[in-house]
Amino acid sequence: MGECIIRTVNMRYLRTVEKLTDVQMRGHSFLGCEGNRMEDAPVFEEFDPESDCDCPGCLHWRRTTAHALPLRLGGHPAAHGARRALVLAAASCTVLGGGQALPAVASTEVGGHAVAPGRLPADDGPGMPQGAASPLHGRPGATATPASAGAAPTLAYRSTTRSAIINRAKKWVAARVPYSMDAYWSDGYRQDCSGFVSMAWNLSGNEWTGSLDKYGTRISKDQLQPGDILLFHNPSNPTKGSHVTIFGGWTDYTHTHYLAYEQARPHARKQATPYGYWSYGDRYVAYRFKGVKGGTPGGSGTSATRYPGAGSFGPGAHNTYVTRLGKALVARGGKRYYRSGPGPRWSDADRRATQAFQRAQGWRGKDADGLPGPTTWSYLMSGKGKDIGAGAAGPGGGGTGAGAKGVPAYPGKGVFRPGRTHPAIERLGEQLVKKGFGTHYTRGPGPSWGESDRRNVEAFQRAQGWRGAAADGFPGPETWRRLFR
Repeated sequence: MGECIIRTVNMRYLRTVEKLTDVQMRGHSFLGCEGNRMEDAPVFEEFDPESDCDCPGCLHWRRTTAHALPLRLGGHPAAHGARRALVLAAASCTVLGGGQALPAVASTEVGGHAVAPGRLPADDGPGMPQGAASPLHGRPGATATPASAGAAPTLAYRSTTRSAIINRAKKWVAARVPYSMDAYWSDGYRQDCSGFVSMAWNLSGNEWTGSLDKYGTRISKDQLQPGDILLFHNPSNPTKGSHVTIFGGWTDYTHTHYLAYEQARPHARKQATPYGYWSYGDRYVAYRFKGVKGGTPGGSGTSATRYPGAGSFGPGAHNTYVTRLGKALVARGGKRYYRSGPGPRWSDADRRATQAFQRAQGWRGKDADGLPGPTTWSYLMSGKGKDIGAGAAGPGGGGTGAGAKGVPAYPGKGVFRPGRTHPAIERLGEQLVKKGFGTHYTRGPGPSWGESDRRNVEAFQRAQGWRGAAADGFPGPETWRRLFR
């Protein structure tokens, strides 16, 4: 009964042997699992565990599949090793479950990782393993340039644009390319997170999270632009949390969420995502592709002076561009408009200082509305044009006082509150009706503040594109100015 038979088995895949090895060694068998129902099957017949089986053996098997695959099939580099033969000792005294004899184990190595018997590894995070750096699949002439340990490879990358990066990402999203760490899409790129970025960046091969940083320049959160990436690589255990997404732009001025393009289970997608990600968010690092045209981080030229868009300014805006605008205005003679700051939150001081600068250029009407457009921004960033003169209106003027042509003086926020009665409330209501925002009045408007006034003001504010606290229905100086201009 104690006699053992030693066999050396060469197999194309080690899945069944490793599965039996893992179950035997750990004692994590569960007779209801399809992978363990072996009564009528030869020892080396292939059985895959059910995808929804919750027994510990199958859970661990699914986690370690990435490490069990050969490198040429997309397996992880850390799992690379000698797998040409497996020595098994089959003893008649080894019994699993209902009398099924299984071979005893001669090695404690499972899928390239030594694991203590009777103990499962820690949770592997989001469960998005990935393949290794490799050439484009199905293209004999293609070559990859992986970053190997201890070497400084010569990296080759093609120049591209931000729009091209996003458009390439959108193609996979539209095609709903399924997630897989060992499958390749028709363009030759591996269908995992790092293959997705390799495709969008138009790299010459498939990279992984441990090598993508070599193709980029590290940037700050404030410098992020569409086409950049957010990367987390866990060097101690690359399968635990390592992931990469493509930054598609901020969802709003708070910069707490961004539009992420990513390859994740079950397929390529884009969705609003918290910065930097759902898990391990504080460990994600922003990178800019070295081959992207324009937008050199922190340098002079295009990226430092490019107009960020009208949405970066106005009520509710809170970003570094507002601070940069304010500092430029102070340098051009606008210090008198700021009692504090300038800072990242848009204020009426920013509007009045901007308007004073615009008027100093001889602009009038909509060209001097206090909101910086591309021309105003270009003048301020490049030092062109005239500075704000000493005779310009100070903090008490500049558009909210009686001196602003056609705009009555703003009476103050305290006037527009429940229970208050003031002639300015009736004037406000009449102007709302005149502008086409009086639908909530059943009578009036009158001099007493009511809910109908608030709802009409809110409708007007939302028509300006404002949201949140900037569209609360209570008129501030900017709401007042726009109503009466």
